[in-house]
Amino acid sequence: MTSRLTWAPWPAALLIAGLGLAACNTGGSSVPEGQIDAPGVDLNADAVDGIEVGHRLIAAGEYELAIRSFNRAALDRGKIDAEILAGLGSANLGLGRLGQAETLLRRAIASEGAQPEDWNNLGVVLMEAGKTVEAEQIFKRAFALDNGESVAIRDNLRLALAKSENSATTALQTDDYKLVRRGSSDFLIRPTP
Repeated sequence: MTSRLTWAPWPAALLIAGLGLAACNTGGSSVPEGQIDAPGVDLNADAVDGIEVGHRLIAAGEYELAIRSFNRAALDRGKIDAEILAGLGSANLGLGRLGQAETLLRRAIASEGAQPEDWNNLGVVLMEAGKTVEAEQIFKRAFALDNGESVAIRDNLRLALAKSENSATTALQTDDYKLVRRGSSDFLIRPTP
């Protein structure tokens, strides 16, 4: 004779409901005097702009969440404008997705309403991708659009110029030049005979 187990849904449901109620019991305690409660949610308040949230998430290093926030902002606006494209490009740059970042930032600077910061971020992507000459031109454009007011854009332009000058020097050093020591610590570069 085989025994057969049957499932009875009601006793199990009552047991689970009873456990749930027991877990919710606060034991009659109340908030001590002077303790601050968490604020309630104002359902009538305006939501924080998704683009602002996206920029804050980028600053915090939360690039995936920033991408979601910018996408949500695009849905709320009903369009993808230069600001959203630039935000998405910057978030992808933070994730190391240089190809996607470059595509998005190129679309951003081609859009109406592009800002000098968008040009600057494209320059950063190009520098990371090893496209120094084009990055230098992009930084120059960003610097001109900004009227030289942004210290970050000016510094990036300086770095790009220095790197392009250093790349020319590096090419000289690899063209059969030998490093010869002169005196105690000076070095002179002479062509090999």
